[in-house]
Amino acid sequence: MGIPTDMKDAWVNHHQRNNNNFVIQSPEEDLKYLRSQMCTQEGVRAGVKSAAVAAVASAVPTLVAVRTIPWAKSNLNYTAQALIISAASIAAYFITADKTILECARKNTRELYNKPS
Repeated sequence: MGIPTDMKDAWVNHHQRNNNNFVIQSPEEDLKYLRSQMCTQEGVRAGVKSAAVAAVASAVPTLVAVRTIPWAKSNLNYTAQALIISAASIAAYFITADKTILECARKNTRELYNKPS
């Protein structure tokens, strides 16, 4: 059909015209980008460690409770056990990653504004 092809061609031509602009980033912008990437990686690393600890810390009591407590034995099936363990792990991951990334961003901001000119 003619209309979608025409629209696609117009979009491609418009996109190509706008990509001809040369944008040169300053070294400071590159440094900011690298710092943000390092903060993100640090947050992910800390989050994974925290999630692993939380998984073990929630799995052991959950599995012990299901084997010994009569109410848990009758009401917590495998899905419920998995949800309990994964909820603790997910919460630990996101809380730790968020705190780590924010702490790193604050540190970078302090360094940026406290450096002598």
